[in-house]
This record gives sequence, C-alpha cells and structure tokens, in this order.
Amino acid sequence: MSGDNAGQAATVLTGETPSLFTGHRWFIPSALLHELDPGPERGARPRRTARDWIVDFCFFLLAVLVGMVAVEALVKNPHVPEGLAVVDQVIGALACATVWLRRRRPLGLAVALTPVTLVSDTAGGAAVIALFTLAVHRPFRYVAWVGGVNVALIPLFYWLRPDGDIHYLVSVLFAVLLTVAIVGWGMFVRAKRQLMVSLRDRARRAETEARLRAEQAQRLAREAIAREMHDVLAHRLTLLSVHAGALEFRPDAPAAETARAAGVIRESAHEALQDLREIIGVLRADEPDDTGRPQPTLGALDALVAESRQAGMKVSLDQRVGDPAAVPSSVGRTAYRIAQEGLTNARKHAPGTEVTLSVTGAPGDGLTVSVHNPPPEGEVPPVPGSGQGLIGLTERATLAGGRLEHGHTPEGGFDVRAWLPWA
Repeated sequence: MSGDNAGQAATVLTGETPSLFTGHRWFIPSALLHELDPGPERGARPRRTARDWIVDFCFFLLAVLVGMVAVEALVKNPHVPEGLAVVDQVIGALACATVWLRRRRPLGLAVALTPVTLVSDTAGGAAVIALFTLAVHRPFRYVAWVGGVNVALIPLFYWLRPDGDIHYLVSVLFAVLLTVAIVGWGMFVRAKRQLMVSLRDRARRAETEARLRAEQAQRLAREAIAREMHDVLAHRLTLLSVHAGALEFRPDAPAAETARAAGVIRESAHEALQDLREIIGVLRADEPDDTGRPQPTLGALDALVAESRQAGMKVSLDQRVGDPAAVPSSVGRTAYRIAQEGLTNARKHAPGTEVTLSVTGAPGDGLTVSVHNPPPEGEVPPVPGSGQGLIGLTERATLAGGRLEHGHTPEGGFDVRAWLPWA
C-alpha cells in the first residue's frame, strides 16, 4: 500500500477525514464534495463551487427562456384576459428568481411551485427545475409524493387552460412523459453520486483493513523474532553463566581447564552477539533478510549436544530418526528449538545432573522430542524469568500443528515432551 493510502487509512482510524481532492475542486458539485470530503466544515452548509454557480445560472436562464416562450403563447391565447396575463408574468418572474434557492430548500421549493403552475404558465420552467432538484437531493419518498401530485394536476391544468393547436390528450400525455423523464433524470444523477460515495467508503475500508493486516503481520513477525531471540540468547548466556561461575569458584583450576572455559565463554559471547546482530538487522529492515546464517534443523542436534557437553553438562542423546535430513525444515527447526530450550532449562534449574535427550519418529507417525532431567542435587537459587521459554515453546509447537507437555515427575525431576506432525 502506498504512503498516501496508508495516511488516508490512518486518518480514518483516528476519526479524521482526509482531503481527497487536491485540485479541480471547482468542477465537483458542492453536495457531492461535502459527502466525499467534508473537511473542517463538517456540520456547515456546503458552499457553492464554481460549477454550482455555472449550473444555477444556466438553470435560471432556462427557466427564463421557458417563461418567455410561455409569455408569447399566453399573449396569443384569446381565452386569457390581459390582466390575468400580467399576473401570470409577475408570478413567473418570481418563480424564476426562486431557482437560486433550489439547493437550500429543494423540497419546500418543489412543494410551493406545484400549485403555482396551475395559475401561471410562465412558472412552468421553474417548476420543472425544482422537481429535478428535488429528485437529485432528496430521497425517493419525497420525489414520489411531489411528482405524483404534479402528474395528477396535469389533466386539471390543461382542462383549465387548453391549447388550441394541440389535442387535449396529446398535451396531457406529453406533459406526463416530460415530468417522468425529469424525475428519472434527477434520480439517475442522485444514484450516480451515491455510487461515488459508496465507492469512496469501500476504498477507505479496504485501505484500513489492509493497514490492519499489515500491522498484524508485522506484530506476528516481531513475536516470532522475539521467540527466536529468547531461544538463542538464553542458550548462549547460560553457557556464559556456567563457565563464568566455574572460573569464579575455582580460581585454582588448571591452566588448561581455565583456557578451555575462557574459550567457550569467548565463543558463546561471539555467537550471542552475532545472533543478536542478525535479529536487530531484521527488525530494522523493511523486509525480512534471508541472507543470514541458515536456521538450525534436526541435523544440528549433535552439535548442540557437543556444545552442551563442552560446557560441562552431562547429556545423553538418544536419536532414533533414520534420516534427519528427511525431516521437513519447519518441523526440524521446531524440534531443535525445543531441545535447545530443554537443555537450557536443565542447565539453569538442575545443574550437575545428567540430562536425557530423546528424539524419535517416522513419516506418518510424527516426531517426538523428550528432555528429562532428574532432581537437582542441593538447593538451586531461583532464576529470573523462569517459565517464559516453556510458554514460547508451547505456542511454537501449537503453531506447528503439534503439542507440548511439561511438568515435574513423581521423583522430583522435570520432563519436557513434544509431538510434532511429520507427514
């Protein structure tokens, strides 16, 4: 989604209405412009645009021209007295002047001009324009009532003022068709404007939904990165803690053992910094970076166990998977993270015990990962943030379509057991 669209969606969420028209506003009808882009004057009456002034002036001229044609016919009609003709022209002139009020009072103007047309031929053009304006600006129920009354009065009008050159039925039929055409034209204009407003609303909703989907995808990606950060850094930092503690409590250790512990600390710190740098790089980038180091899979379990043993842990690996490379990468990566977190928990909560890591499975049966450690020897100080890793592992296994169970055993140890689908 472009930056302009994102900005419009953001203002919709915050209750503000963006400006949709940056140019040529003069060419948009004021009523439609008020619906599409209310602007700061949301509750005020819309002001006429240049287009409105031009259209209103043209309608005024049209009403005057129709009135002048009616005046010529009125003068030639021998059945109309001269005084009545003068009154007719005065009423017609006033009716033409009211055309300028058609946008403010469309219903009132159409209702007022309906009886006027019975006594004034020259007001016919203004009455037709008022009926058209009513069809454009008001719902159909008002148009139906006023238009129905106008159609019903047409036979009465031509009965009171017959046209000597045209038959009565022909005059009535022509007037009825003209009225229906004017109403239909006005309703078509109104429907077109409503379609534009509905398309505007649909576009804004689509932009808002797209923005929300993008935010949700970004949030899910960040949560996944946070889980990766916990799984990776917790394992590295526990290695640092174990070896730093060994150097602290055994200052008289042999030089070779001290050098080995220092080497493990340096390597673990380097790996932790590298992992942290990659994760922060993904967070800063606009798009995920797939050019980093490959994610570990089930085939990396041997290296993980060797690293833990190098740190002084007693780990027994029982892997009964015929071909670890055949395990799907997503399943293997989840199994690796579960094993890594299980070893990290055992190192933190049961140091010095022998941990058993078991991985079994086959295609169609699924993959089972189990980490077991016996109860610790002596009192173990509490570790900050305990339990967060298991919560993340449970969510990770669930997202992969599997399940994870963990808890204390009757003899006081701790078990982490997960099952992952392997199609």
